Amino acid sequence: MPVYIWEGTTRKNETKKGEMEATDELALRGLLRRQGFKSIEIKKKPKDIEEYLPFLAPGVKEKNVVVFCRIFSTMINAGLPLIQCLDLLSQQESNKTFAKIIHALKEDIEGGTSLTDALKKYPKVFDELFVNLIAAGEAGGVLDVVLERLSSYMEKAMKLKSKVKGAMVYPVAVLVISLGVVAVLLIKVIPVFENMFKGLGSELPGPTLVLIAASNFAQSYWWFILAIMFLIYIAFNRFYKTEKGRWMMDSLLLKLPLFGDLLRKVAVAKFSRTLSTMLSSGVPILEGLNIVSKTSGNVVVEDALMKTRRSISEGQSIAEPLEQSTIFPPMVVQMIAVGEATGALDAMLSKIADFYDDEVDATVSAMTTLMEPLMIVFLGGLVGSMIIAMYLPIFRMASVVG
Repeated sequence: MPVYIWEGTTRKNETKKGEMEATDELALRGLLRRQGFKSIEIKKKPKDIEEYLPFLAPGVKEKNVVVFCRIFSTMINAGLPLIQCLDLLSQQESNKTFAKIIHALKEDIEGGTSLTDALKKYPKVFDELFVNLIAAGEAGGVLDVVLERLSSYMEKAMKLKSKVKGAMVYPVAVLVISLGVVAVLLIKVIPVFENMFKGLGSELPGPTLVLIAASNFAQSYWWFILAIMFLIYIAFNRFYKTEKGRWMMDSLLLKLPLFGDLLRKVAVAKFSRTLSTMLSSGVPILEGLNIVSKTSGNVVVEDALMKTRRSISEGQSIAEPLEQSTIFPPMVVQMIAVGEATGALDAMLSKIADFYDDEVDATVSAMTTLMEPLMIVFLGGLVGSMIIAMYLPIFRMASVVG
């Protein structure tokens, strides 16, 4: 419904103004008159620029959804009606895009749609895991409990994701700085030395000639270098989107030293946390494994989980196919087997997730400690070799003079 800005006078001749939704101006005027207002002025609220240019609208971040879940759970637990909860949440949400989505959810529910079906309209904000857990909460009458579990799960998933990103920041930053330093040396510094070397009148050393040739190429064909880098990036993206390319790259990532071990631990932590949350919320294990596999982020792990799902549907336990996959460590398989035997699989998976969260912390710390000297040696060696190549002719001239 459109939003109108109104201004009116009360019976005590006090001027008040505000914003209100209404089907049209006439309906709003009638509503305000019934509330005792007179001399009413109404105009339609102008649209935000984001409505004309959607790409300017702020995106909905994971943190917004976490806060939404946490407050939503508290409101429902306090006994507030669902529609009133969504109305209050839409009003206090600072992210305009998310506020509009929450308001649309309220309108859909007022029209008779279930919360689950309303959430399905926004798959970019509420993923399949979120929707299925809400469906289980609605069916079981424990929506507040499910929302609380969802917010806890998403908070821990965000922390896990930030740990992996933190492990990648340092090497990426050093690589970018290295490329920038090399570019400056090739384009700005080496030409100065080249002009100086022309006056020496002697043959230059091999490393210096190679460096000068690289500098001339970079100055003349910088656009070609950028084009090649862009084409490589496009080609890699297209290759990775193919089934064969993704399988090849994901398999390679899991086999890398240190980083592969980190990815494996992240996969185990994410699998355990997600499946634990779904099972404790009443989602069937086959449906849970189907959703967990899609959110794994690695096609090799996804394939292992789908094989596990097929094996379970044929009557096997969950531990047997997981052990055959070789993705999950023996300790994890044994703990899952114990949890399955005792009927406390969700609690055991939660313990596994907590343990591997700590393992990810330790691995990230070890990687950072090891990478710092390696990156310093790499950057120093790269820049140092270029400087030595530039000064070789000067050293040779000094030795001849000596």
